[in-house]
Amino acid sequence: MKMSREMIKNAAGRFVPTEINGEKIVPFKGVGKHLPQNNRHAPKLSSNALFPADGNKHVASLKEALIKAGLKSGMTISTHHHFRNGDLVANKIFDIAHELGIKDLRWFPSASFPCHAHLLQYLEDGTISHIEGSMNGPLGKFCSEGKMKKTAVLRSHGGRYQAVQDGEVKIDIAVIGAGCADSFGNANGVQGESASGLLGFALADSQYANKVIIVTDHLVPFPCVPWQIQGNYVDFTVVVDKVGIPEKIVSGTTNVTKSPDRLLIAEMTARFCEEAGIIKDGFSFQAGAGGTALSIGIFFGEIMRRKGIRARFARGGSNKYLVEMLEEGLVEYILDGQTFDLEGVRSMRENPNHVWTSPFTSYNYHSKGNFAGMVDVVILGATEVDVDFNANVVTHSDGYLLHGIGGWQNCLFSKTVILPIPLFRDRIPVVVDEVTTLCGPGELIDVIVTERGIAINPLRKDLIKTTENSGLPIKTLQELKDEAERICGKPEKPQLDKEVVAAIKWVDGTVIDVVRKVIMPEGRS
Repeated sequence: MKMSREMIKNAAGRFVPTEINGEKIVPFKGVGKHLPQNNRHAPKLSSNALFPADGNKHVASLKEALIKAGLKSGMTISTHHHFRNGDLVANKIFDIAHELGIKDLRWFPSASFPCHAHLLQYLEDGTISHIEGSMNGPLGKFCSEGKMKKTAVLRSHGGRYQAVQDGEVKIDIAVIGAGCADSFGNANGVQGESASGLLGFALADSQYANKVIIVTDHLVPFPCVPWQIQGNYVDFTVVVDKVGIPEKIVSGTTNVTKSPDRLLIAEMTARFCEEAGIIKDGFSFQAGAGGTALSIGIFFGEIMRRKGIRARFARGGSNKYLVEMLEEGLVEYILDGQTFDLEGVRSMRENPNHVWTSPFTSYNYHSKGNFAGMVDVVILGATEVDVDFNANVVTHSDGYLLHGIGGWQNCLFSKTVILPIPLFRDRIPVVVDEVTTLCGPGELIDVIVTERGIAINPLRKDLIKTTENSGLPIKTLQELKDEAERICGKPEKPQLDKEVVAAIKWVDGTVIDVVRKVIMPEGRS
């Protein structure tokens, strides 16, 4: 059973199902309108009497650990993505499940990457019923074409922690790959040949899963210090030849852009922040790892040097450029959620001011506050925006689901949210009448920067006033849309079926939108 045929209009005006995979959902009610009424979920209690007195939880293989953990059909298996495209654990889990004849597993990754295309065979044969997590590349294409047996669910990083904490998703077995661990299960990602940085995306898994398996290729005598995962949560430890390929944590996008248009967008974004008075002594910022965002960080650095100021903190993903700013003294602290290159790993290991965080501290919406709202300015991307400043980050103009949400939704609660995006990609306008998939409501998005002008959300009268005499090319979003269409023509809407293949959760666990099956042209399969 995929989902109920009954649809209901949510507060964003989007029709969403009343049930997904047999479970009732709560439709999006508006920003800050849905307040949780239940207690946190609690996993089953355990007892020291069930574990070795000497603390040695080592078992001979991942297969043995999965069997001892009680792997059976219909379970939920979670993994993390700190190894990014260098992950060697997730594929192995489902190889073993297939070998054992296990079926109908829900895979609950914190993100997936092209290396996980290996799992398409298990989605096809029923080993995996569906994915609740980001689906990049081949997995997203598979889902978009309606081939997944159940409905996929996409959440932000904070939304994933919220879902586990709230008991919306109950993890049966969490498998956590770690660069370094001891036999008790204490683990970190900053040591060992396969160091990936930190393990924050696996924190909820370790705390709330029924069974937890640590997999490492660098076992050290107790204690493994520092421990990012505490062994008191862990059931089994496994040593493998290689747990991950750290060189492949480097995303293909983590290079400064060389595109003249994107460099112009980066320069205009930095100048806007300066003119708006955002860049000042003690401010804070977050930028992604894309080429444009990296360039913006470099322009920020130039402004800070000229003004003789420094930032109190920068939120990461970290990369070599942000590390250089920390080591130069332009930034006092990096509060890091994930490392995007090996310089970030090195810095996290060596520099006490390079602090590891988790989706709980940074993004969890069902907590007593989080870090996101303390950030002065955040720089994000988008695949589409519409004239009401709503934005899409998961589907493309053809309707295909090819990206995850990541921390994007959570960052919308920062004090100023800027989307530096090209006005068109491959001669297809990025500013449209209505986004294909709604991921973030326009009331939370403040500024759109394109190579042909800057649009400020009318709600931000303060930003409009501070930049009105700046000489920057301030335009309305409608003017930018019209200009894009004069150059490229009005874009065709994607051909979509009524069938819902994925649901988009908002940060509070409500459903903000759905992704529909792509109608493929005749002759294509």
